[in-house]
Amino acid sequence: MSEANAGALVRGVGRLLRDMGFAWLAEFRLSSGRRADVCGIDRKGTILIVEIKSSIAEFRADLKWPEYRDHSDYLYFAVSASFPSDILPTDTGLIIADGYGGVIARAAPEHRVAAAIRRRETLRFARHAAKRLSRLLDPPP
Repeated sequence: MSEANAGALVRGVGRLLRDMGFAWLAEFRLSSGRRADVCGIDRKGTILIVEIKSSIAEFRADLKWPEYRDHSDYLYFAVSASFPSDILPTDTGLIIADGYGGVIARAAPEHRVAAAIRRRETLRFARHAAKRLSRLLDPPP
């Protein structure tokens, strides 16, 4: 699957998260330094991370995704309908997506984030979102 298809998966996941009541950001850098493909926060402060996988090779090469558990209440993989989802870990959620939307095929188990990490990630999320918006409204010279 091409990078353009990964972008379509992000868009579809974003639409699903929006419909679920989450504000979301793509390419969000966590306080650990790792970059989450998609991170969402709802009005209760629930943090959800979605790892986009556009190919089997990409999934097999990725060894960092377990670290996202420390930074999210729910961890999902998002793949296209043609991806062999049986190779994905069963202790994560599963989203099937395309460029138009997504569906939760398997709910993610809850693993609550420590209060200090929740506060830190929520502030990072808010600042990152504000910086992105301000760059759109007033791009740097």
